[in-house]
Amino acid sequence: MTTLAEPAAAPAIPATDVDLMRLTLAQVQQGFASGAFTSEDLTRASLRQIERYNAHYKALLFLNDSALADAQAIDRRRAAGEPLGPLAGVPMVVKDPMDMVGFPTTAGWRLLYSQTGGVDLFPQRDAPVVARMRAAGAVILGKTNVPVLSHSGTHCNDSWAGPCLNPVMPDRMPGASSSGTACAVATGMAVFGLAEETGGSIQNPASAQDLVGIKPTIGLVPNAGVLPLSGNRDVVGPIARCVRDAALCLDALAGYSAEDPKTLAGVGKLPEGGYTARMRVDALRGKRIGLYGLGWRNQPLSDEATALYARAQDELRALGATLVDDPFAGSGFAELRQPTPPLANFDARGLESLPWDLQQYLTRLGPQAAIQTVEAFARATASEDPYGPQGVLGFMPNLPAFVAAAADPHTPPDLSAFIALKARYLTLFEQVMQAQGLDALVMPQMREELPLRTGPGTIQETTVGEINIAGLPGVTVPAGRYASGSPFGLIFVGRQWSEADLIAYAFAYESATQHRAVPTLAAV
Repeated sequence: MTTLAEPAAAPAIPATDVDLMRLTLAQVQQGFASGAFTSEDLTRASLRQIERYNAHYKALLFLNDSALADAQAIDRRRAAGEPLGPLAGVPMVVKDPMDMVGFPTTAGWRLLYSQTGGVDLFPQRDAPVVARMRAAGAVILGKTNVPVLSHSGTHCNDSWAGPCLNPVMPDRMPGASSSGTACAVATGMAVFGLAEETGGSIQNPASAQDLVGIKPTIGLVPNAGVLPLSGNRDVVGPIARCVRDAALCLDALAGYSAEDPKTLAGVGKLPEGGYTARMRVDALRGKRIGLYGLGWRNQPLSDEATALYARAQDELRALGATLVDDPFAGSGFAELRQPTPPLANFDARGLESLPWDLQQYLTRLGPQAAIQTVEAFARATASEDPYGPQGVLGFMPNLPAFVAAAADPHTPPDLSAFIALKARYLTLFEQVMQAQGLDALVMPQMREELPLRTGPGTIQETTVGEINIAGLPGVTVPAGRYASGSPFGLIFVGRQWSEADLIAYAFAYESATQHRAVPTLAAV
């Protein structure tokens, strides 16, 4: 394991003719099949990209010293004629809070990293999602940067490794908490990466950095072995440069795990043929798609976002979709949203289970872990109490049932209020979808352009909270730029387990519009 907080000398790595900024899984597999390059070649090229740019953008925290050996092993298997899947030999990254053997899980916090004066949390075994990447033959390059305890959906300014930048617009917010994963993909350091969302942390960085993100239905992908914010809302999903790549990654991630009982709900929900099976350029033809409006959330779009959204609507109509204005008007759906004081724009309900969830996570680390209980965790991090008035999670005591949950983290918390809220969200959502005959929704992922990275603003998303509490899926896709150059993206939202359809719609839109623009990287 190599720490990447500071520039480090690295051996010379031969360049290839591969365009790392545009490379897709299809092109990777074509290159492997034709002999144009090997997994080792591609991994060396990715490591060179990291060597050149990571000190500036700070996408990665740790480098996997076994990456080249892993790539060489895949090359030997390929040369022997072994059938391999679409991720085999492909360089990718994982978000730091996901446990990976041999690496500390730091959650971006100096108090959880020994080299910055904290305590290391070394896991005994990989998180299931990391294990699934290994089983698929992906070459894991390393772990990516996050804000402290993944607390922010907007920025990564407070990580022990320094702020992760947005390669599309370095003066603007990168989206968080999966900003490092998005940055690694956007800069060509990796072909795709694993992200995780509790409150926008897949969709925000994907949209902020002009990428594709899939936020799955709660229960589709296991999140055991991921340092939690909420076992009721946390979900792992992919960030990639195109819809097909994200869908192929989801194929490897989705499915039952005995370590995460809620994944039992996804049994029988996986699409036949995988998540690429329904992708067609005419997938939107004849579909009824609902639009953003005040019935969904009582927050209007900015004037420029309205204009960009109108253009996107024209593009969707040209693809054969029938669009339905503000289908949630009068339903009472918007009234369910309640930002958690003192936060102005984030409904954190469901996070009150964190003490219990954290205890389950610490237990999973194994008997050799430096911290094994919530009480020990609190002692090790007492100098920066995350729940205190100035803490990054200082809003938590204002959540229903949090105080009681924190007082007894070894007993399952009372989540009856959250469960009732989730049920109401799902009931109203389904009522509107049925009454309007809708196949999906499509909204601007943000209602205005990205705020400045060093300013007080937060990303003004349109679906965080609603789909996180309800557990609904969403797929983000690039849809243009503001006059400033800030990315404008759409998010397709649908019923639980409808990922395959949403992926198909996003693919059709992406194929017709090709809005993603490759960023110009800083000269370093």
